[in-house]
Amino acid sequence: MAKNDNTNIQLHLIEPRATEKSYLEQTNRIYVFPVKRTASKQEIAKMVEKEFNVTVTDVRTLIRNGKKTKYSKGKHADPGITHRQDKKFAYVRLKKGDSIKVFDEPESETSAKEAKKADKNAGKEKK
Repeated sequence: MAKNDNTNIQLHLIEPRATEKSYLEQTNRIYVFPVKRTASKQEIAKMVEKEFNVTVTDVRTLIRNGKKTKYSKGKHADPGITHRQDKKFAYVRLKKGDSIKVFDEPESETSAKEAKKADKNAGKEKK
């Protein structure tokens, strides 16, 4: 398998992270994506542009080291220490005017919810 194969990266760029910190970053047109550790900034930019039809102006990456965790080797043995996997995240800045919908619900679900509320309200008015 080639090192620059984009199919591996595409699996990890399904959608941006939906956290409070990433929500605040969206005011600056910055979106956070979990990516593979082998992904380069150029590959990340190409995949985001292809997936979401936007223009990427800047990509910053970081690797968060895995935490130490203890595990048991048995009742009378000392616990061992291992590490969780390291994670890589990409902070992608988009061109002014471009955006990716992360926290919005699809219209079909919202219309179904509104229909249920209307049915409940109609039932209360009849009583």
